[in-house]
Formats: sequence, structure tokens, C-alpha cells
Amino acid sequence: MNELTKKMQEIMVPKAALIAYEYRESAYATGKNYLELRPINKAGRMEAGIPVTYEFMNALVESYSDERQNVPHGRLPSNMLWCDTRKGHEKYIWYNPPGKRRMFFKDSLNIKDGVFHLPGVVYIIENERMTIFAYKGRTPEEDTPLYLAPFFNVTRGSVCLGSSTLVKPENMDFHALQEYWEKRFWLSEFSHLGGSENPTRGNLVSVTEQARERPFNNDELKPANKQLKDILS
Repeated sequence: MNELTKKMQEIMVPKAALIAYEYRESAYATGKNYLELRPINKAGRMEAGIPVTYEFMNALVESYSDERQNVPHGRLPSNMLWCDTRKGHEKYIWYNPPGKRRMFFKDSLNIKDGVFHLPGVVYIIENERMTIFAYKGRTPEEDTPLYLAPFFNVTRGSVCLGSSTLVKPENMDFHALQEYWEKRFWLSEFSHLGGSENPTRGNLVSVTEQARERPFNNDELKPANKQLKDILS
């Protein structure tokens, strides 16, 4: 059972209502404020109000701070394309230009671990899930076509992260967020064709081996039938 499933099964039960009062000397003069806490019983009805204590407010602020401490912060990396940190709407999109990566493979694929040439890669993180696409060129633009990621463990863009157990950094900035998710993908062992579908025009094993010694052949990429602008929302 993943974390999203657990949250969906949780039932929120009202425990208390916080009411703010404002003292006014006249219709236009604002004076002091007063906070009142009204417990809610099992029948869902508010009971008599009681003054709010410092202990209650401290616990409330501490709880809110704990929930927000994992929200990325700091300077945006130059390769970040989209960033939404709103709770319940979290979504991050960035890219890596063509380059090299060390990759690891299950013995069953008969591919030795090593460093391989890669095309440009676009990462999408949403609802704690990763989607990945390839693109041609150095830097993607809004009208840049996207292609199926030429890697194992990916089904039409959706990444299977398997049993990855990398610990998420606390109080992380955007650079740490990118590093965390990239490590989860690239440090995992590639083991299977996602959806049993070959994501390249040629055999993926052969395409991968060819990229060991020379730049990735972009002619092997299959269109994902979308452009970058289609995912920037």
C-alpha cells in the first residue's frame, strides 16, 4: 500500500472549531481580538466555547510547520521548466541536455553496467510519481516534440521505480529535489521492457549497447505524439 492509498483511506473527523472575534469601539474602529475554541462532540455539534491556550496554538503551528517542511525552496535551477509547490497540486518538470549516465542492468538483459550516451531527457514529478520523455536537441522549447524514453522500466513515459528505497532529504531545495528523483531512476536496475513494448525503432538492447561507445542515435526515438507545451500545465 503506497502513501497515496493510505491518505485516501484516512477519514477526517472534526474535533474543534476556532472562532475569531474582534472588539470594536465603533463601526470604523478596530480594537483587540479574541480567539475561542469550541470542541465538537461525536454528534457533530459544537459545545461551549473556551479560551484558546498558548499550548494549543503552539501545537497547531508545529503541526503546520511539519507538513510544510518538505516543500522545496530556494533558487530555481536553470533547467527547471515548471514548478508548482501548492499542497495537493505539487508538480515539477525539468530537463537534462544530451549527455552520459552510468546505468545498471539485471543479468537477464545481458547488458553490462557502464556509462552510456543519452538523448535529452524531460522529467515530470506529480503525485510522487515520475514520468519521463526524450527530446532532440540541446534545450527544449514549448513546441519541441517529445519522444518515448528509450529506456527499460518505462511504459509510455510512466516509470516503474521498483523497490527503490532512497531516503528523501529533509528541508530540501529544488536542486536536492532534482537530484533525489534522478538518483531514484538512474540508480535503479533496469530489468524489463515497460508494458512489453519496445520504445525504440530498433531492439532496445542493441540501441543501448550502441550508445555505449558513441552518441545516442536520435533516429531510434519513437514520437510520443505530444509537444513540451502539452505537459506544461
